[in-house]
Amino acid sequence: MKRRLVFYGGLVGALVLFVAFATVMPGASHRGPLPAPSAEERALAAALKAHVVALAETIGERHIGRGDSLARAKDYVISVIRGIAGVNDSQVRREDVGADGYHAENVVVELTGETPSLVVVGAHYDGAYGAPAADDNATGVATTLELVRGLAGQRFRKTIRFVLFANEEPPYFQNAGMGSLTHAQSSRLRGEQIDAMLSLESLGYYSDSAGSQRYPWPVGLFYPDRGDFVAFVGNLGSRALVRHSIATFRAAAPFPSEGAALPASVPGVGWSDHWAFWESGYPAIMVTDTAPYRNPRYHEGNDVAESIDYMKLARVTAGLNAVVRELATQDDAGRD
Repeated sequence: MKRRLVFYGGLVGALVLFVAFATVMPGASHRGPLPAPSAEERALAAALKAHVVALAETIGERHIGRGDSLARAKDYVISVIRGIAGVNDSQVRREDVGADGYHAENVVVELTGETPSLVVVGAHYDGAYGAPAADDNATGVATTLELVRGLAGQRFRKTIRFVLFANEEPPYFQNAGMGSLTHAQSSRLRGEQIDAMLSLESLGYYSDSAGSQRYPWPVGLFYPDRGDFVAFVGNLGSRALVRHSIATFRAAAPFPSEGAALPASVPGVGWSDHWAFWESGYPAIMVTDTAPYRNPRYHEGNDVAESIDYMKLARVTAGLNAVVRELATQDDAGRD
């Protein structure tokens, strides 16, 4: 009996320690009413909305199977980037994803730092079949574009590389022709040192209603049931990056946030472009509103621009600006 008590007590203790290891994050999530928006946040919200409308309404459904829609989205992204003060043509390039992806192109813009060590920030600009794809993932693209605007013309210790990826959605997801997989594999072949990768995936849908947030079992036992927060999610190998990023975000942004470093096998943990960087041995995380675990419009025809909360998206974008700045300044923030 004593042996059994010791054994099962040890299992319970190990489980408690693992839960704490995976879910306890530094800093404190914002609680209570959000502060009144500043003039800068209102301007940022308007800029983000303009990008989402251009992608989800003017272009709409965008992928290889729908005429020139993916090329039009790529051209829009390039035109915005080239219009940003502090970015010149030599900093912008296109990256062919290869024949498996019908030669779609990633868009890469690089802010050269004092060292070749890299912080990569990425979002996919394609959408699912049948969806205008406002939240998934025009919001991630819009945030990336405004991060470029906010950081261009400045110099950091590390090089910041922004990538707008093609072909994240099925049938390319986690297959040949996926834009982020092509990029991550090419980075590994070139021997590049990527200290941190942030995948910006579905960032604009929020709800204060009880029960609006769902999770894969048993994750929901440890997190709130209201979908009013932004999530920082990584695998166990990217735990240091999750913790460093959310600590910086919480110090900079009065906005609810939750973080987790979970086994990659947990459903949803690897469901974006950060997965491709794990496959190439790089620390990477996803920043997200949790997409299908919150947004009932996920991959549906009603994932439209008017469903996005642009002021909350602006607050998240401002917080991520601080996160990228911090990652580009510090040494090895993404590694245990």
